[in-house]
Amino acid sequence: MNASDRTPADLLRSALAADPARPLVTFYDDATGERVELSVATFANWVAKTANLLQGDLAAEPGDRLALLLPAHWQSAVWLLACSSVGVVAEVQGDPAGADLVVSGPDTLDRARACRGERIALALRPLGGRFPQPPEGFADYAVEVPGQGDRFAPYAPVDPAAPALTVGGVGLTADQLVSRARADAAELGLGPGSRLLTGRTYDTWEGLSAGLFAPLAAGGSVVLCRHLDRLDADGLAKRAESERITGTAV
Repeated sequence: MNASDRTPADLLRSALAADPARPLVTFYDDATGERVELSVATFANWVAKTANLLQGDLAAEPGDRLALLLPAHWQSAVWLLACSSVGVVAEVQGDPAGADLVVSGPDTLDRARACRGERIALALRPLGGRFPQPPEGFADYAVEVPGQGDRFAPYAPVDPAAPALTVGGVGLTADQLVSRARADAAELGLGPGSRLLTGRTYDTWEGLSAGLFAPLAAGGSVVLCRHLDRLDADGLAKRAESERITGTAV
């Protein structure tokens, strides 16, 4: 990857320039049987649409705080990169009452209602499906995002030294996030073409790093598994073989 990259959005742009067709995020939900694979180009398209929604319809600005109440999921990864693209601080499992806007999954809607700003809800259904009935007080992400533009340009350049992420009580600037992701990638033995399988949750830095940032920083890809505890040892071995896994973080 490009040594001059200083934000997660920079890392994604470098990945897109290097090989847009390669897989970046492969997602499994072992409670539903869902499998989704996103190439760098497809993932970047989702990020651009989400960033346009965030900056345009939701009027988010650099420095705004977004409470991200989502599990480990491919759409959560999209939101993390969209926040980075705009300069919004992603507060993972943060307090909605103190946030400027909130993004919630179906299981945290009651908690998310404490936010006085814009509220977005994700059904987290297979293929990015919408809610059968939109939750009261929320915009349905699956309804709002398809019509957004496929290219994104921030109104103001994102400052690498500005806060970018808060998780587990630890705050990181964009620059610090990229540095830690690179260090984690080296520790995990990741490099270009690596395929990391992880079942870690997205509520810790270790989970976010293994589940997105470290593979992205290394030029590799991630096989992100939700409810991995429902898969037995034989099933895990078969998945590792079929997905050509080169390393695990479970």
